[in-house]
Amino acid sequence: MTTADATPTKPKSGDGGAPIAGVAAAPAPQMHPLFPGRTFISTVLDALDSKEEMTGKLRGKYLQRAVMAGFFVGLFFTTFFAISATFAVLGPQMAIAGKVLAALTFGWALVLIYYTNSELLTSNMMVISIGAYHKRIGWLHSFRILGLCLLGNLVGGFIIAVLMRFSTITGGNILPTMTAAALSKTDYLLQGLPGIADLFVRAILCNFCINIGMLMVYNGKLINDFTKCVIMVVAVFVFAYLGLEHSIADSVLFLIVGLHGTLNPWLCIGTIIVVLLGNFVGGGILIGMNFAVMNDMSRPNNKHPQVADFDHSALETLEAPHPAGL
Repeated sequence: MTTADATPTKPKSGDGGAPIAGVAAAPAPQMHPLFPGRTFISTVLDALDSKEEMTGKLRGKYLQRAVMAGFFVGLFFTTFFAISATFAVLGPQMAIAGKVLAALTFGWALVLIYYTNSELLTSNMMVISIGAYHKRIGWLHSFRILGLCLLGNLVGGFIIAVLMRFSTITGGNILPTMTAAALSKTDYLLQGLPGIADLFVRAILCNFCINIGMLMVYNGKLINDFTKCVIMVVAVFVFAYLGLEHSIADSVLFLIVGLHGTLNPWLCIGTIIVVLLGNFVGGGILIGMNFAVMNDMSRPNNKHPQVADFDHSALETLEAPHPAGL
């Protein structure tokens, strides 16, 4: 990736990407007046370059990052149900308070995934869609990246499920709460077309929430880590509180409950397929493809922008760690 000669140098930072004391943070990159999302597109394309390299020469390490993302989602989603179950027994009002606290806690899973450069399928849907639009990657290669990411996420979720099966962490009314939630998700398929449509819409809105949060983090206007964390937590809070459907979170839930033999595996698989499609529409099309077209700086007669239009790396002026994950 080449950079413009006039690009400001990124300030030296510690291991976590935070600026060293006494060193002034670089200002946010200058925005194009008509296409302010160009920095966002450039940052996403940088992330895509990393994913392409890792899924080619460093496939094992890419899978490790995807496993870690599944691990985070599984652990924090279990915490979500533990908090909800604990507050539910205290009465209706406390149940609402527990739901709020649980949704806020779950949001930190996305923060950890971002700052550890782990690989989460739902955010990658946005990344590969933007890359495909700008012809930086073919659709076949794009789905290979998504496939590897899905595999790693499921392995990470399965590890959590096994650990929970041989522990008492889901004891008390936690497992019954998780079981009820899992059955409510598979029940959408039993309701026929109206239920499937409901599930699909919930999946669309879920990944829309997640990727609008990542858009804000990647857009170059935010250089404060606290603000980025708040945005990611709020984005997840919205989908968790509204009961929207996330393919990886649902998969981990099915694995945890399924190891106790209380679910129909075919209904679980069918549910995940519908949710995957909805997540792709929400993140890959409504955010990824939509913002790629919206910030297309090509000439009116060109169908797609030239790659050179995005050769400038926005990461040179961002404080955040290189977004190899997500």
